[in-house]
Amino acid sequence: MPNSFIPVMEVTRGTLVESVHFGAAAVVDPAGRLIASLGDPGLVTYLRSSAKPFQALHFLELGGAQHFHWSDAEVALMCASHSGTDLHYQTVSSMQAKTGLQEADLQCGTHPPFHKPTALALAARGEAPTPNRHNCSGKHTGMLAQCVLRGLSKQNYLDFNHPVQQANLQTIAEMCDVPAEQIGLDIDGCSAPVHALPLYNAALGYARLSDPAGLPAERAEACRLITRAMRAHPEMVAGPDRLDTHLMRAAQGKLFSKMGAEGYQAVGVLPQAIPGRPALGITIKIADGDSDGRARNVVTLEILRQLGLTVPAVEGLEAFWDWKVRNWRKMEVGELRPCFQLQFH
Repeated sequence: MPNSFIPVMEVTRGTLVESVHFGAAAVVDPAGRLIASLGDPGLVTYLRSSAKPFQALHFLELGGAQHFHWSDAEVALMCASHSGTDLHYQTVSSMQAKTGLQEADLQCGTHPPFHKPTALALAARGEAPTPNRHNCSGKHTGMLAQCVLRGLSKQNYLDFNHPVQQANLQTIAEMCDVPAEQIGLDIDGCSAPVHALPLYNAALGYARLSDPAGLPAERAEACRLITRAMRAHPEMVAGPDRLDTHLMRAAQGKLFSKMGAEGYQAVGVLPQAIPGRPALGITIKIADGDSDGRARNVVTLEILRQLGLTVPAVEGLEAFWDWKVRNWRKMEVGELRPCFQLQFH
């Protein structure tokens, strides 16, 4: 695995390079052509939450959103790693009310909201976080809604062999062109199944989400619903001060973006968003897990720039283009800088 990665970002202090992040990436079009890469595009790794659009797909193919009268904002939340704000809490509660679900049905566990002001407000009220504040509550509500739609048991909906998880696994296999039995399975932070497959294949899946013209009609329509919802409601997909939300807002419909834990990032670029190029799927993995996201943010923006899609540093996104290292007195003492060139194929 170490040989799969190359240096992708340097952290300087003064004139010296103090730290280096290593990573790998794949850029693929819907026909399966490897357009560009960093390191080993065949690296097998977990998608983590970047799999959520795929995990929503079968439910939407079955007409679940229409059946339960879910809005596009609610569809976007099903694909989200949201920040647990009051808006997110209210939206997932609405999804459950329309579906006949209870918050207690969720088996994702609890954690403080990612949005610090919300977390502080809960603490000030002496209110403990509940499952609907969990960043994966939309995904879990979607899985439970599939149970209701299909008349399946809700109690064991996270088991690998549950029909919902088997359908989701098969959907990922088909979208990413990997036999289901070759996809690695384990347990994610939210207790749902997590899937491991090569960066190349995950990028292919995102390219097909971006341009599903070659897919069966029901699947193509579900793909379009997912990408439309995510691009129209980026505030649902992540939240304040987070790259996915601000990148989609700044790109004005040209792409959709979904992070995963441990340094994973996936982006789908729509056809002709880069003049002369087809749709693209981009997957990125930072080797050290990138706990604060600094490398993933820089590498994502730099890959888009090298592909020819420059996203302006508009309000909200300008902080992600600010690659200065500052100390506690706000003095500039170094910088974050990409140190790679995409290998075009």
